[in-house]
Amino acid sequence: MSEPRVCWLTPDKPANISVGRRRIATHLREWGIEIALRGTTRTTVTAALRSRAGFDAVIGTTRAGAIAGTVVAAARRCPLIVDHVDPIRQFEATASGPVATTVRQLENLAFARSAHVCYVYPEERPRVERFASRVTKTDLGVEFERFAKPAPEAIRAAEERLDEAGVSGRVAIYLGGLEPIYHIEELLESARFLENWTVLVVGDGSLAGLVERAASEHERIVFLGSVPYEAVPGYLHVADIGVCLVDDPHTLKVLEYGAAGLPVVQLAGRAAERFGGLVEFCSADPADIVRAIEAAGERSTDDDWGSETARTAADDRPSDSDRTGGDERTGTNSESLRAFAQRYDWARIAEDYERAVREVT
Repeated sequence: MSEPRVCWLTPDKPANISVGRRRIATHLREWGIEIALRGTTRTTVTAALRSRAGFDAVIGTTRAGAIAGTVVAAARRCPLIVDHVDPIRQFEATASGPVATTVRQLENLAFARSAHVCYVYPEERPRVERFASRVTKTDLGVEFERFAKPAPEAIRAAEERLDEAGVSGRVAIYLGGLEPIYHIEELLESARFLENWTVLVVGDGSLAGLVERAASEHERIVFLGSVPYEAVPGYLHVADIGVCLVDDPHTLKVLEYGAAGLPVVQLAGRAAERFGGLVEFCSADPADIVRAIEAAGERSTDDDWGSETARTAADDRPSDSDRTGGDERTGTNSESLRAFAQRYDWARIAEDYERAVREVT
């Protein structure tokens, strides 16, 4: 019997911004499953509908991919797996009422027509289980080894790029999308009040122009734009802390920061239950961001990071013989966060998708 052939419709985002589906697909290919990964556009959906080669299953990622995947799977008469990675709450916060209602209903239809749904956010479980026949709780992950032990050439390239930019002192890095939801403007404002710190911004999005202007006006802000995903671990290696200012407990960048051994500044809110004392929380007020960055740079003892969450994560840490190499950061929080991140390696998460594909095909 031949291995399954799968058409995977993902968000239509730059390769450097949305990497998780690519990491999963890479592992699935290693395990023998043939994956055609396509950003969801009118062109790619039309091509999937007209494909002569055909496929054995469709995977559709929230939101456009899941909705389009419902149409493609029905037309090609093959099973649909919905990859539900974003809560509807996030969409409803920015879309108009009628549009949000329509998208919610179309997602519900995708769940109902699916052969299997893999979902990330626990808050979505009741809705998914109401419509879907089979469900699996999965997670977002991190390519742990890549970040824990960066390639030497990636480190050298990052060091050279920062030298060219004249970066000195400590570095607080923001990695990811440049959208209002990530409080980019507030981060830029905080940089103006930081002493002996450089705020390094790596990414792309609708606020890229704003970041570029701020970097041209303030020497403590450096904007690199989008960089190849393979280069990202090198930049985290040369940074001192990572910044994540989104009210989301499942954001990928915290796991990447953690795998790299960085202390993390995280927006207070929904992430508190998941990360507890593993990160330094702050509000979106620039003054509080400044406080949190400086505090994250100072933390270095068990007493400073003594919450129950931190102790639990520390208890779950691998033994010395199991640890990855790389530079050893001081600070119980960063060590515990690294151990936490290690449990979310993409290879482990890809197993959820392999089981779903083999089950429906």
